Amino acid sequence: MKTFSQKPAAVERKWYVIDASQAPAGRVATVAAGLLIGKGKPSVTAHVDGGDFVIIINAENTVLTRNKMEGKVYYRHSGFPGGIKARTAAESMKLNPTAVLQHAIRGMLPVNKLRDGRLKRLKIYAGDQHNHGAQKPLEFPMKGKK
Repeated sequence: MKTFSQKPAAVERKWYVIDASQAPAGRVATVAAGLLIGKGKPSVTAHVDGGDFVIIINAENTVLTRNKMEGKVYYRHSGFPGGIKARTAAESMKLNPTAVLQHAIRGMLPVNKLRDGRLKRLKIYAGDQHNHGAQKPLEFPMKGKK
């Protein structure tokens, strides 16, 4: 039996919709990262981007468990001395509700040349409306507590 190796031209991509208000942010991020990578497909190949498109709606209603809204801090640095900036998850959600999920999903993807292409297939919307109805996305069921 020969080892199967997927070719980039043979990739078939589906569209999935995930409702972020149905499960905690970490659970939504792991499911979305798995779909973007294509982990659930039998044709998964490490060096070929065979994942699907993912649409996440209701990002403004994302739930973080325990005290992560105030305790989780996102840092960035300008590169200059004393240039560190800190922002809690609550502040980040207030400014940009999609940023927390984007950051979580980006951190769950492998760091290689395929990462940017996978992130381009991720669409995150703050409300429950999206403009990808023509692609006929499938509702992805989320299991988990809110």
